[in-house]
Amino acid sequence: MANLQVRDIDDRLYESIRVLARGERRSISQEVVHILEKFLSQPGSFDKNPTDEFLKLAGSWEDERSAEEIISEIRENH
Repeated sequence: MANLQVRDIDDRLYESIRVLARGERRSISQEVVHILEKFLSQPGSFDKNPTDEFLKLAGSWEDERSAEEIISEIRENH
């Protein structure tokens, strides 16, 4: 079997993987392989670019209120 080494993983990401692995009683290595297999087995996983999908949302929320009015309302209700 091939080996894969990944460097410079964010500490929070590593901790999330560790927690998942512990919950599933797998090693971190086994959990990473599981996550990759699960992702790659989904049809259409690579069809959409997340950045493009996010940018499509820009300007899609319309409101007659000004930004200041919206912020004021959020602060009042928070």
